Amino acid sequence: MKMKMTSAFMATVLAFAAPVLAETATEGWNNAGGEQDEALNLVPDHENGIETYEVCSACHQLNGWGLPDGTFPQLAGQHVNVIIKQLADIRAQNRDNPTMYPFAKPSEIGGAQSIMDVATYISKLPMNPENGIGPGDNLELGEKLYKDNCVRCHGENGEGSNEKFYPRIHGQHYNYLVRQFEWIRDGKRRNANPDMVKQIAEFSDEEMRAVLDYVSRLKPHPEMIGEPGWVNPDFDW
Repeated sequence: MKMKMTSAFMATVLAFAAPVLAETATEGWNNAGGEQDEALNLVPDHENGIETYEVCSACHQLNGWGLPDGTFPQLAGQHVNVIIKQLADIRAQNRDNPTMYPFAKPSEIGGAQSIMDVATYISKLPMNPENGIGPGDNLELGEKLYKDNCVRCHGENGEGSNEKFYPRIHGQHYNYLVRQFEWIRDGKRRNANPDMVKQIAEFSDEEMRAVLDYVSRLKPHPEMIGEPGWVNPDFDW
């Protein structure tokens, strides 16, 4: 199935990314309910996933790679549960994203079925082989901070956990990671894991940049990475 791009006003849609660093899951942090639970129990429809993703692609690109400058994050390869949670939270206004919210509503992209469909579709897209990375000037500190603070949830290589709703952070754009870290630390991400907020509360800007520089250089498994310049065959470019 091939879809053609719709109107340009869709270009402000779907800026996902779950919390960047976390240590433990706080009881009550992800009680879910509502559309999240409904979507998680549905069988994905691939064709509807393609059609729904057309809305997202105006920002995140047809290949799901976002922009290296971090304006929009890479979504490709992200865990299904993470995408479902973030989209459901935005729709329920548990995560503030006033630019995206009007276009993420059911009237624009459909109900819980479409959440499952697009999340599954995105999760299967090959990841960007050339994501935006940091300056590389403090990687030794970044590695130490990552191993001391992040491994327990995000894994040795930033792979996260679908079951526990922890995102993949390897391969993500450095500038996007920095922006989300700042928002979480400063209380602007209301759906962030409270334990993570405590974990990073004392991070200096230097430490933040160092650890996220290190994270931006973590690479997914080679089988998950697309070829440079990969073109998504589901769309007419």
